[in-house]
Amino acid sequence: MNTTIRKIGNSEGVILPKEILDHLNLKAGDQFEIVETSKGIALRPVDDSFERQMEAARQVMDKYKVALQKLAE
Repeated sequence: MNTTIRKIGNSEGVILPKEILDHLNLKAGDQFEIVETSKGIALRPVDDSFERQMEAARQVMDKYKVALQKLAE
């Protein structure tokens, strides 16, 4: 499938066809990592599960800060 780089405001971007988005279960707002390869570039969806886990851990540590400090002694 071919696409074209287009002017979007002060930036430039690529429009991904709906068929590709549907096939990969992606939607507007999903983030990608751009990886340079020997053949050009590759787009990979960002796996934010680690960041969500870290945020949950931070919330637990904030909530139980005193208890965790006591356990660390």
